[in-house]
Amino acid sequence: MTAALWLIGAVVLAVAEVAAGEFTLLMLGGGALITAGATGIFGLPTWGQGLVFAVSSVLLLVLARPPLRRYVEKRRGDAPSYLESLPGSTVTVLQAVSGSGGRVLVGGEEWSARTPYDGAPIPVGAEVTIVEIDGAVAVVVDS
Repeated sequence: MTAALWLIGAVVLAVAEVAAGEFTLLMLGGGALITAGATGIFGLPTWGQGLVFAVSSVLLLVLARPPLRRYVEKRRGDAPSYLESLPGSTVTVLQAVSGSGGRVLVGGEEWSARTPYDGAPIPVGAEVTIVEIDGAVAVVVDS
């Protein structure tokens, strides 16, 4: 039963890695998978499971993650990431955008947006250009 919980944890961490993309959660998922196997085979007590998880996760983070990241970055080359490609894109205003906020449609997704200046809000339906991505907010100006 305990091995199954570790296995479920490994799957959840691997799925969460898809959103993160840093390979940290994947390495922790690998540690959980190793712990599930060791628990299933050897019937480890709780403290032993914690020890196996900690040691295997740290080893994966130190030994496997750096070469994996280098490989992926080498394959990616100079291609811009999704966020790096957004400035210059034209998007549609969904909720009036001003210096204090608003909403725009970016590639089929609704994003928070703001203008880099205070003034009259940009109305709904207007086409605007993304000039910068500030965290999770698109900074936009009139097109």
